[in-house]
Amino acid sequence: MRILKGNPVSRGIALAKVYIYKAFKADVHESYFEAGQEALKFKQFTDALAAAETELDAIVASLSVESPEKAKIFTAHIEILNDEEVAEEVKDMIFSSRAMPDYAVDMVFTEFAILLEKARDPLIAARAADLRDVRNRVLRILKGEKEHNLSNLREKVIVVAHDLLPSDTATLDRAHVMGIVTEVGGATSHTAIIARSYKIPAVLGVSDATEIMKNGEMVILDALKGQVMLEPERATISDYEVKLEEFLKSEKLTAEYLGRIPLVASGERFSVGLNIGTTEPDEGFKYVDFIGLFRTEFLYMESEHMPTEDEQFAAYRKVLANAMGNPVTLRTLDIGGDKSLRYLVLPKEDNPFLGNRALRLCLDMPELFKTQLRAALRASAFGPMQIMFPMVGTIDDVRAAKAAVQEAKAELLAEGIPFDEKINIGIMIEIPSIAMIADLAAEETDFASVGTNDLTQYLHAVDRMNQKIADYYQSSSPAMFRILGKIFKEYNDAGKPVSVCGELAGEPLAAIVLFGLGLRKFSMNASNIAHVKRVLSLFTLAETEEIAQNVMNMKTQNEVETYLKAEVAKREQKLTASAKK
Repeated sequence: MRILKGNPVSRGIALAKVYIYKAFKADVHESYFEAGQEALKFKQFTDALAAAETELDAIVASLSVESPEKAKIFTAHIEILNDEEVAEEVKDMIFSSRAMPDYAVDMVFTEFAILLEKARDPLIAARAADLRDVRNRVLRILKGEKEHNLSNLREKVIVVAHDLLPSDTATLDRAHVMGIVTEVGGATSHTAIIARSYKIPAVLGVSDATEIMKNGEMVILDALKGQVMLEPERATISDYEVKLEEFLKSEKLTAEYLGRIPLVASGERFSVGLNIGTTEPDEGFKYVDFIGLFRTEFLYMESEHMPTEDEQFAAYRKVLANAMGNPVTLRTLDIGGDKSLRYLVLPKEDNPFLGNRALRLCLDMPELFKTQLRAALRASAFGPMQIMFPMVGTIDDVRAAKAAVQEAKAELLAEGIPFDEKINIGIMIEIPSIAMIADLAAEETDFASVGTNDLTQYLHAVDRMNQKIADYYQSSSPAMFRILGKIFKEYNDAGKPVSVCGELAGEPLAAIVLFGLGLRKFSMNASNIAHVKRVLSLFTLAETEEIAQNVMNMKTQNEVETYLKAEVAKREQKLTASAKK
């Protein structure tokens, strides 16, 4: 039996035959036409755009009722089709260089996709898939070929592909796709997001999967461990059939915790928050106590111009309405360096994660910062909101940001525009320098939230986007838990709220340690809420405190994870035995 490894992005187990899927791939060559045919060739391009939009309109209509979130993906594709800058560049190639329409489309769309792929922010880089998807659709139409997708399959399969485009994942046959394996992609890719929403097990980043795996062969997909097992023995298949049954029972039990009050076994309450990056309603709003992270950069990423104060105000007010009275933590613009905007030219940096980004960029561009602060303050008049600054490294940063807020407040007061004059101001703790003086930061702020994704990479000196050194990115290391324990203690001692909004808050095993270290506010993606509630319900406060102390005295992340898994297993076995009596 051969085992391939990848990144488990959607939990589950699947046993099925392999279906190698290869989406349409146009054979485009550099080619030109004779002078005098410019108008005809440009019409072929515009006709292809119109046909592509008709196809996309049909997809949006079919998804709008059942899955509005997925329909948004294709609405974004329509926006790409109507992008004036892209269309102008294609037109220029056709009229100025007399490039054939397919060659012009391939060159222009690919160029824009490559630009996005260079972004280290996975959310921005993932948009390259949208551009390539739209490019392929237009090229297919120009070639006169019909659409080919995963919407009609004859048997249950595990889809294996180099990558799945948004149109592939959103229209796939959910009754027959038991699992997904791709050679590329991460936890924030469209494939991962939709796989999780469909509850389809998925392991991404499996190198050479389409070359190694064969059509029709039986495989086991373990999306709990991130493994794909080829040519499994009968005993292994039988073992995994039992594991699958146990997993489905566990998931059914876990789902019952979604709407429950979050309590540990000894009765102490903790708060669950939601991380969002859009103004659209989220199913998770019904099951949380607060919005722990509202990523505002999506407004800038999705716009073709710098969002105005009124545009931002309208967006922030909409989020407050969706939150149903729950407080919203608005994170100010976290962009720059590794996150490029088409309409905002920034100098190239050798080390963008250590460069002029987030709060540093905002302080460097005061008018941009003031526009956002004014919009946020205006929105605060319509619901409970607090403002949080990312990438804070010093107390000087905190004071400079607070001064900018005071300036925006003074302007609004002078103009007679209402806002919450007592709005709370806080910081994201994601740089070790500010974590080490958390006691001093607590004196200067109303609250803090820990961004464990960046804190992990800065603490361990590892680029979290570099797969070659992924083993060094250890978010559950004893070092991480020690520094987190210090942060929680300093803010708790100061009587100031502290939360975690990084991925670690949504990891059930890590949540046990975080609670034992004194954390009471966990903010996460909606898909993790029930899992965290269930696992924490197995432990008393005293037990989590003992576990946390044990973890901080361990030497490696592997020791920590093995220990935590064993502790959860013991309590689940005890619970099962008790239920049988």
